[in-house]
Amino acid sequence: MVVLDATIVNIALPSAQQELGMTDTDRHWVITAYALAFGGLLLLGGRVCGALGHRRSFTIGLIGFALASGLGGAAENAGTLFAARAAQGVFAALLAPAALSLLILTFTDGRERGKAFGVFAGVGAGGAALGVVAGGLLTEYADWRWCLYINIPMAVITLAGVPLVMRDRPSGDLRNLDIPGVLLSATGLVALVYGFTQAEPHGWDDPKVLGLLVGGVLLLTLFVLVEAKSRFPLLPLHIFVHRARGTAFVSVCVMFIAMFGFYLFVSYYTQTILGYSPVKAGMTLLVNAVSTTIGAMLIAGKLHRRVAPHVLIAGSLLSSAAGMLILTQLEVDSSQVFLVYLTPSMILTGLGLGCLLAAATNLATAALNPMEAGVASAAYNTVQQVGAAFGTALLNSIATSVTASYLEDHGAKPAAVTAGTVHGYTVALWVAFGVLVFGAALVGLFSRGGRRTAQPEAVPETAN
Repeated sequence: MVVLDATIVNIALPSAQQELGMTDTDRHWVITAYALAFGGLLLLGGRVCGALGHRRSFTIGLIGFALASGLGGAAENAGTLFAARAAQGVFAALLAPAALSLLILTFTDGRERGKAFGVFAGVGAGGAALGVVAGGLLTEYADWRWCLYINIPMAVITLAGVPLVMRDRPSGDLRNLDIPGVLLSATGLVALVYGFTQAEPHGWDDPKVLGLLVGGVLLLTLFVLVEAKSRFPLLPLHIFVHRARGTAFVSVCVMFIAMFGFYLFVSYYTQTILGYSPVKAGMTLLVNAVSTTIGAMLIAGKLHRRVAPHVLIAGSLLSSAAGMLILTQLEVDSSQVFLVYLTPSMILTGLGLGCLLAAATNLATAALNPMEAGVASAAYNTVQQVGAAFGTALLNSIATSVTASYLEDHGAKPAAVTAGTVHGYTVALWVAFGVLVFGAALVGLFSRGGRRTAQPEAVPETAN
């Protein structure tokens, strides 16, 4: 639900804009409101999870998310829809770390833990691609409002299973809540994510964009300094400096930088260049979603404890890089695009994403005690959100600027526009390829001299 709602409204946005009378300058808030609330409040959500108990937080998050979805689906004006999307983000910031924390505390055996994280990663990673598929189907055959209403039956089904989830006790309280840390992390992350969303339409050198990005970096730097001296830090810094978790965080951030731009380009390319309908474009990404699930649940599950985590992560990044490389070879007159280019690219990127997330989720939660489970889960989700926002903005701005430069040199005739658009996509995909290869090299460097911390330890049995 959490990952699905980051992408499901993308295809529905034109229909919602027309019905609710949104302006072109305001429509982005349907997506941005969710991203800002979710990304900005994740660390606080992780702290609240520990104070309330993870199962209780999970239940509250589900109910709140469903109610917010219902409000958004019934919205009669743009303001209500924006507010509902922000409310979804607030409850997602509680739901996401609670879900991962429950897995950490429930599965203490190493073998079962690896399988559980494989399933978790497969469902979560597939959600991004499935969101586009579901958005297209619901918008075309039902109504855009069902892109939000769909969360209600999903939440009801999930709530029915909550009694089967292990009951945990609160592992802290909010009396010593790190208020400066909350304010600095929330404002810093919001400024950073919002700056990324504004970079593509306004340019990276726009004063507003620069102000947001520089301000976000400064606020997060100050946050780190405050956390280093706080008696009760919102985010204990040793969670990040642990070598194994550092490898996981970096690799996930790199993967999300590349993949979210990749999804955007595939959606645009298939619809604007190949003439696919929204549903057919979404179904193309279904190949990626299935491959992701196979990578996370089957391949990573088989290789768990047989292959060092850093080797699996580096290989996953290179697999996705190979998938990107295939699409960089596209030309305007390329034939058999679906079979020769899109299908192998979808498979390789999907397998890489699934394997990486299964391994990285396990590694990111290595050697944690129950009190740290919530905030570590929140930090892991935060890294994903920042990487996705940055990658979408960076790669999209590269594609548009390259296309604009091409049109200046070749004119704005229809053939040149098509060629320039494809050229912009392929250049951006070359950048994504380089990011993934660079990430694989970083993982290799992190692993040197750190073999003792490369294999995560199980949570002690006393966690239960």
